[in-house]
Amino acid sequence: METGPASDAGPPVAVPLDAAAEDDPAQPRVPLLGFTVGVTAARRRDELVALLKRRGARVVEAPTVRIVPLGDDTALRQATMRCLAAPLDYVVATTGVGWRGWMSAADGWGLGRRLSEVCGQAVVISRGPKATGAVRASGLDESFSPRTEANDELLTWLLARDLRGRRIAVQEHGAPLDAGFIAALSERGAQVIAVPVYRWGPPENPDAVRRLIEQTVRREVQAIAFTSAPAITGLLDTAENLGLRGEVVESLRQGAGHGVLAVCVGPVCARPLEEAGVHPVCPERGRLGSLVRTITEKLPEGNRELLFGGERLVLQGSAVLIAGECVWLSPIQAALLRALAQRPGWVLSRGELLRRVWVGGGADEHAVEAAVARLRGALGAHAGLIRTVPRRGYRLAVAV
Repeated sequence: METGPASDAGPPVAVPLDAAAEDDPAQPRVPLLGFTVGVTAARRRDELVALLKRRGARVVEAPTVRIVPLGDDTALRQATMRCLAAPLDYVVATTGVGWRGWMSAADGWGLGRRLSEVCGQAVVISRGPKATGAVRASGLDESFSPRTEANDELLTWLLARDLRGRRIAVQEHGAPLDAGFIAALSERGAQVIAVPVYRWGPPENPDAVRRLIEQTVRREVQAIAFTSAPAITGLLDTAENLGLRGEVVESLRQGAGHGVLAVCVGPVCARPLEEAGVHPVCPERGRLGSLVRTITEKLPEGNRELLFGGERLVLQGSAVLIAGECVWLSPIQAALLRALAQRPGWVLSRGELLRRVWVGGGADEHAVEAAVARLRGALGAHAGLIRTVPRRGYRLAVAV
């Protein structure tokens, strides 16, 4: 599949820097202006997108999986009836959405009160704050919740108890639990009831996911936010089908500045990327606000500040901040300016610019000349920033 650059068409846009000022006075105004962020979330997507846009970012929405509710599923009702057939000793809540879905489905069948009573007489443990919040909202209390939000720690906690003859209900989370989890409990003599509430399904808009993958390969997005491990798996699986998995992994591995910053809501979410050799950034707390704050802090670290004609120019994502205005550039223009800004004052040949900017090839030196001309047009009065060195190439006439 062709992985060359996107079209360089379309005029740049100048936007006043205070056009979308951040509400929080303690934070810099629109700190993500100039950046484009990919959002893969299936749940709470609107909230995440709104938080990013408030900070000035452009957002590419491409949910890589979707939640398929199983509220009317026979398997869920059968599992619920098994839970009600005899007292439970332990109940494991793995996700907030799953726990609420289970309680809601039971209410719909007229079994909500009985299920709540049975769970209330058992020891409830929860995987992380979201599951804990859902458990408490249903009128129950948890006895244990690991800070790591990892199934492994839940299993370790359970295996430290005498499980012979114990009945354990485990609410699954989007996909069947690792067979080792169930097997380990069963080997200790427990009777385990798996409760399937929902499943992760393929994305509703595969074309949006494909476009995000292509933009990732071309570095047209500066960051991708992940809120679940299945979302990462969905992205990588689609990239595999397109023959672009290696290119996507490499873009994410390079991180901010040279590649695409991968930001995960927590370490459990990050596992599929870690297994692929990518080391994403995770906030200290697994919350959407913390996720956005991390993106806001990390992306500007790759900004380039330049002095030209006594003015301060900031290259931020796909934009240049000049004298109170944000000039949005096309992907090619931004990549071209960033390549030159990596070594300001040094001459880069047309061949070197081709290699750095036109990922995957598909262009020649005439494309470089045309892109430089358009970049100068976008910079307007600051067009002299780009200097031509006859028979050698181009350089930035700036001080760092």
